[in-house]
Order: sequence, then structure tokens, then C-alpha cells
Amino acid sequence: MIFEQKIYFWLFVIIPILVLLFLGYLLWRKKAHQKFASAKFLKILSPNLSTFKVVLKFIVFLLALCFFILALVNPQIGSKLETVKREGVDIVFAVDVSKSMLAEDIAPNRLEKSKQIVTQILNNLAGDRVGIIAYAGSAFPQLPITTDYSSAKLFLQALNTDMVSSQGTAINDAIELATTYYDDETKTSRILVILSDGEDHSGDIEAISEKAAEVGIKIFTVGVGTEKGGTIPIKRNGRVIEFKKDQNNQTVITKLDQEVLTAIAEETDGSYIDGTNTSKVVEEINTLLQDVEKTEFEAKQFADYKSQFQWFLGLGILFLVFEILLLERKTSWITQLNLFNEKKENEVTENK
Repeated sequence: MIFEQKIYFWLFVIIPILVLLFLGYLLWRKKAHQKFASAKFLKILSPNLSTFKVVLKFIVFLLALCFFILALVNPQIGSKLETVKREGVDIVFAVDVSKSMLAEDIAPNRLEKSKQIVTQILNNLAGDRVGIIAYAGSAFPQLPITTDYSSAKLFLQALNTDMVSSQGTAINDAIELATTYYDDETKTSRILVILSDGEDHSGDIEAISEKAAEVGIKIFTVGVGTEKGGTIPIKRNGRVIEFKKDQNNQTVITKLDQEVLTAIAEETDGSYIDGTNTSKVVEEINTLLQDVEKTEFEAKQFADYKSQFQWFLGLGILFLVFEILLLERKTSWITQLNLFNEKKENEVTENK
């Protein structure tokens, strides 16, 4: 499902404003009634007065308004799935989710910065396929190769440092897992983008990088962090309660290791990119991708979407008509049902 006119979602801001105005109206109405007559005489003068019906009419009106807004947004559902020819490269993003990525030497922190960079890169892609890998002490697949950038962004936002129990920076595991992502049949150009601070790495970088180069993978590494480094905050309910400490109870300072990331990139004829400035990273990645040979491949996608606004428009009209026909005075047959114990209240009032 897609939304043709997302800008109309802003109209939902009207709903809470109307609710506040309505609550103010009810308060004013109650005070006006109290000034006019006591509760006892008010029931005698206006026996059919119903606050419940006033509230019900307002709720029905809000429902009608919500459906009208959804009609303006015009949800569309894919009705035809077909195989199309596309031209591009296969890009896998390997995102470091170790605890050191929580350091805030780059705002808001290294992990969020990495997500911002990948999101901006996805926004600039057109015919390429993408996949996502998360890794810390070990690596695991987050999203297989796909042309669905919306899904990629959803999986990307779900990344956090609690996803992997084993800590560390096993870049070699991420590279090895990436080699299984690419389709040998299509023979597309293969790009691996690693976003990490490069710290606490263990493993044979040279061997695994050579293996990646042998299967045609070009690696771009993005260094997220600063050489000066920063502390790793431990938060609870959004507040910093302490900073991570080592075995000697000393506050840990995590620093960017450019040498490791540069060595990985050079081994596969790739490039190392400083991740401090998001726009510069995206620009450099786009420039590098332009020099990569595009390959034609088949992909399934929805080719036809049908508008569904008429359903929401119909429901909106239905509720609006119901609101107009709904009277504010009490309904006799509902009163007879005594749903709100009105009879007992009337008897008590009369006895007084």
C-alpha cells in the first residue's frame, strides 16, 4: 500500500484541537445551565436534554472527518505484480551495532549517524538492489537483497546495540556473510558498504578481504567516530545513569580506528570515507557508484496501483449523514431501556 498525498496527514492535527474546543464548550454549557436553573428544575424544564447524545454526535463527526482526511490522502493498493528489467548494482550495508557505537562523539551517536547515512544513500538510489547486515561480536542477516527501499528503511531503523549478545567488532564475519548475499546467476556488480568505528576488531582482515575481492566484492568503509573518541553512556529511560567502565573500573574511551577500515577498503580496490559529514559521505558514495558497471537483472514489483479513496469517502459521508440525523435530545426507546439508570435518578429527583 502507498499513500498518494501524504501531506494531508497533517490535517489530523485538527482532531486534538477540536477535542479541546469541544471540552471547553461542554464546560461552558454546564456553567450556563447552573446559572439558568438548578439541576432539579432543569430536568423539569428540559426532560429530554441529553449530554450523552451531544458527545455521541461529536464522536461521529470526528469519525467522519477522519475518513474524509484519509480519502484526501488516497491510499493505493498494488493490484498487479509483474517482473520488470532493471539496471543497477547490488549494495549490501553492514552496520556495526556494538556498544561502542553508542558513543556520542558524533551527534546524536555513532549508530544513529550510521542510520542517517544509509537512509540518505537509499534516498538517492534508483535501480539498485540493497541488503542489510548487522554485526558486533558476530554478524547476522537483517534484510536480504531487495529493491524495496521502504522495507530497507524500516529494517534499518530497527537496528540497536541489544540485537547481538556477543560484543566486539567482527568485521570479518560481516564480510563473510556478505559473500552469501549476492546472486551468482545475475553477475551483478557487488558493493559492500561497512559503517563502523573499527574498534575492538579481531580476525584476519587480510585473508577475509582477499576472499571478498576474489568473488568480485568492492568494499567501501565509512568511519563513524572521531580519533579523539568519546565515552559510552549507559542510559535508563532516556537518561544517562553512568558510563561504561573496564575491568579496572576506569571509564572506557572508544576511538575511531581508521587504519583497520582503510586496510579493508584498499584490499578490495574500494575506498575509505570519513563519516563525520553525512552529505559529504552520500555525495562521495554516489560518485563512486557512478563508476561501477551497471548490470541488468529481473525484479518483481507492483506495476499498477488502484486508488481506494472512494471507500473512505463513502464512510465519511455515511457518518456525516448519521451525525446530522442524530438528535441531541433523549431517544424515547433508549430511555425505556434505562441503560444509564435514568428512571432511578428521576425518582430520586421527584422525591426531593
